[in-house]
Amino acid sequence: MLCLAAQPGLALGPEITRAGHGAAPGTEAAAPRLKPLPPPSLNFYGSPGIIDMPSAEMLPDGQYAVTYSWFGGTSRYNITFQALPWLSASFRYNGIQDLGLFGFDTYYDRGFDVRARLWRERRWLPEVTLGLQDFAGTGVYAAEYFAATKRFEAAALGWGRAPGRLKLTAGLGWGRLGSHGAIGSTGGPRPSFVGGSTGGKLATDQWFRGDVAPFAGFEWQPDARWSLKAEYSTDAYETETEASDVFERKSSLNYGVEYQYSDRLRLGAYYLYGSEIGFTAQIQLNPNQPPTPMAVPAPHPVIPRSQWATQDSHWRQDWAASENKTRQIRDLAAEALKADGLVLEAIAFTGTTAELRYRNNRYRSAAQAAGRAARALAQTLPPSVETFRLVPVRRGIGLAAIEIRRSDLEALEFDPEAADALYAAAGVQDAGPLPEDAIFSGELYPAFATSVSPYTKPAYFDPAQPFRLDAGLDFAASYAPAPGWRIAGTIRQRIWGNVKNGRASNSVLPHVRTDQVEYAQFGTTLENLYVSRLWKPGRNLYARATTGLFESMYGGVSGEVLWKPVNSRLGLGLEANYVVQRDFDQRFGFRDYRTFTGHASAYYELPKGYLVQIDAGRYLAGDYGGTFSLNREFDNGFMVGGFFTLTNVSSEDFGEGSFDKGFRFRIPVDWLLGKPSRSGFGLTIRPTQRDGGQRVAVPDRLYGSVREAHRRSLEEQRARFWE
Repeated sequence: MLCLAAQPGLALGPEITRAGHGAAPGTEAAAPRLKPLPPPSLNFYGSPGIIDMPSAEMLPDGQYAVTYSWFGGTSRYNITFQALPWLSASFRYNGIQDLGLFGFDTYYDRGFDVRARLWRERRWLPEVTLGLQDFAGTGVYAAEYFAATKRFEAAALGWGRAPGRLKLTAGLGWGRLGSHGAIGSTGGPRPSFVGGSTGGKLATDQWFRGDVAPFAGFEWQPDARWSLKAEYSTDAYETETEASDVFERKSSLNYGVEYQYSDRLRLGAYYLYGSEIGFTAQIQLNPNQPPTPMAVPAPHPVIPRSQWATQDSHWRQDWAASENKTRQIRDLAAEALKADGLVLEAIAFTGTTAELRYRNNRYRSAAQAAGRAARALAQTLPPSVETFRLVPVRRGIGLAAIEIRRSDLEALEFDPEAADALYAAAGVQDAGPLPEDAIFSGELYPAFATSVSPYTKPAYFDPAQPFRLDAGLDFAASYAPAPGWRIAGTIRQRIWGNVKNGRASNSVLPHVRTDQVEYAQFGTTLENLYVSRLWKPGRNLYARATTGLFESMYGGVSGEVLWKPVNSRLGLGLEANYVVQRDFDQRFGFRDYRTFTGHASAYYELPKGYLVQIDAGRYLAGDYGGTFSLNREFDNGFMVGGFFTLTNVSSEDFGEGSFDKGFRFRIPVDWLLGKPSRSGFGLTIRPTQRDGGQRVAVPDRLYGSVREAHRRSLEEQRARFWE
């Protein structure tokens, strides 16, 4: 409980206590009922399907699936994301033993799939989907197909009250899926490898060409845990059974049984092609279904002023002219904010208004942090203050100004439409300059912080060993002498790793990224050491200047300007960097390579959390071009996205993969643990790390932190204001 000795003519916020929500005494929460995975189970390619053949089904919107499958010397690691209700994409990394191609004992290959639903299932009409398989790789598994799936409940089949569901699938396949039992041909013959020696190209002239064959299968689900499957496969596995001797294909019929082990894990065992035993493990996650419910302490209640400021003297405004009183109120507000994980940076008063600048160190949602800040002010400020101007601050710069009437806060707390009503009444605008009479927190600057955290640094898709990893500890320190300024550095200590044993670069371009093995030879390194300043040069403008050692491979000087109106979905940025390549030992020395790199960027926020980013400019290897990125971020911070870069480097000079591309994901810590946190972990995975289309990693880039408190984010998360 917070209190301040009352002074004549001054009534401060009401004294209150906080209580968490919990179950009533003597009651127990009901045990959660096991829920099956969504109806679509996954095939050996990680997409909705039967066993080796696809189906027409789609995963729930936003679903993220990781699968592993193995049979007949073939292993497949698959990642699938349901990007839209009607569109999904998959990335696959597979290994084929004893294939006898390109001189490898095990041939490893990467591929991308995409599926689009043409129409939904109706009364008598099946669901129909078009799919492109391995459409941007070497073409080892290249195929195109149309699949149709119809579901039947057991009761609808005349089986009485028996539980269960039957799913029937049929389709037409080309490429791999048209290599056995063809009934015709379209467009002429097609080669076995459609992507060329470097892979990565879209061979659109090969799609739906060559032999076409019908496939079919069924899945019977007698209950929520078990599934029985059978299919007729049209994949002849010519390369594995004829060009080499991976396994013997004796039959076109495949059989399987799957077991729903838990809400997210499904296991399967199969008998395939008359000669092979196979199995799969499927893990499915959905951002909208966290594994642990969020446990957040109850917010401060808002007690209407009419209940505690009952005398005319309580409403006087002369307190605002007293430095002693305003500092006391500042300290009270700082304590209330601290209890909610927020930090008061500065506060300014008039008799009827208060502008609060605060740091949000706890909540991923800017709307939730603003709600907690508003409640803290309602608890501590004199009753004459009617308008709250809330300004979230990141690295010393105000991100936006959220104006709320205190009377609205009091009136709407228990209104069933409170989220929409308060959002409609609130104003969101540019933060503007700090008021001249603002009172800073006396404990913030200068600020020194240290941390110790684990790190991992993976390296993917080396043909000799597909996955390599370095792991160790980062010892980080930072010093902030004043708002906007930051001096920071990190010493990295590798404890274990084998990235140093990877293959050497064979790039014909300047080795701007492919010398990763050389940088991995040293166990104790200086990861970064830099000085940065962030500030607002004008309305809707944000700026950054950074100098020092940016990352493990580069140091230099960097500048950035961002135009991002608070109420606009559009943002425009310009960045320029002069960088020098660091020595392999990652101390203070540099190599001979230096270059100028910079980009103009456009950002646009689409509905449902999609963000489009287009960058155009000069990359580290001196190549010119552009990068297209599409990310989808959920309200809880779960993010999945993909990107590709095209530059004036030819596919031959670029090397394996033809052009830079990949996908990224981030999983927030609070989604996993159920406790408020701004932290998360994620990865960016490229099928092949090459030197074309590469950018320098500069700390404190602006757009990500600036947009989190702008109107679009606040609107999408407005319900969390009251949490």
